[in-house]
Amino acid sequence: MKPDPKFLGMDKRFWASVRSASEFVGYSTRGKARVLSPRFSEVENAFTSIGIDSNAIADGASEIGEMVRQVSAYFEYRAQILNDYVEPRLMDVKRAKEVFDSLKKRLAPTCPLPMNKQTGSKKAPAYLTGIINMLIEANSGGLPCDYDPRGLTSFTNNGVPIRTLARRVDGAFPSVTNPIALWEIKEYYYTTTFGSRVADGIYESLLDGMEIEELREAEGIDVLHYLMVDSHFTWWDCGRSYLCRIIDMLHMGYIDEVLFGYEVIERLPGLVAGWVKLHKAREQG
Repeated sequence: MKPDPKFLGMDKRFWASVRSASEFVGYSTRGKARVLSPRFSEVENAFTSIGIDSNAIADGASEIGEMVRQVSAYFEYRAQILNDYVEPRLMDVKRAKEVFDSLKKRLAPTCPLPMNKQTGSKKAPAYLTGIINMLIEANSGGLPCDYDPRGLTSFTNNGVPIRTLARRVDGAFPSVTNPIALWEIKEYYYTTTFGSRVADGIYESLLDGMEIEELREAEGIDVLHYLMVDSHFTWWDCGRSYLCRIIDMLHMGYIDEVLFGYEVIERLPGLVAGWVKLHKAREQG
């Protein structure tokens, strides 16, 4: 999914308010598999709890009052998009396997199809990663792709590095050097709780996005940055608050697009076609 243009370009104060109010109000109701859409009064209470004058909030012409309205509208959007759009697209391992097997049979891929890091009966292909790799190969027109970068992402000028990202990413097109697109994959089909390793994955993507933002602002270099996640149990049953954080990152501009579960089937072929056009334009100078 792409960000909603209404909430792009909001300043850092807006996102500070979103985080503070989210912490006060909460992200979801225990026992109910829904993301909260707090009422205006609840957002107002969140602001007063951190010491903001309630009279300033009530003043329709004040900067604070406008901020509360904007935050309330964003919370309503965030809940709706997660409850109605994202949740149905998150797959369990059974559905992911069916999609993987179907694509493998139809496409006869030559790209890498790595195994997961589980052992015993849970050892199997990394289904989401395999689906992503197959779709990229099938839609990239034979262009190269680094499906498993073994080095850090670098951006160069006349062969001299000008930026090198701090972390290795999960994939780069067409190369990990001067890429057009980068992506991170977070698939957790076999986890039984939402542990720190899963949470760390979100903050890793945030770090990547902040480095890419600095690269764009300081050097005028754009690279497309994607996050692709799956596992209904991990993300929806256990980690809805982190799905909220992902939507926040998307609208803060740290990620260009997030693909949730089956959405890779719906969106990735078109995205790869766009990468190919950018690559051809780059080659033509």
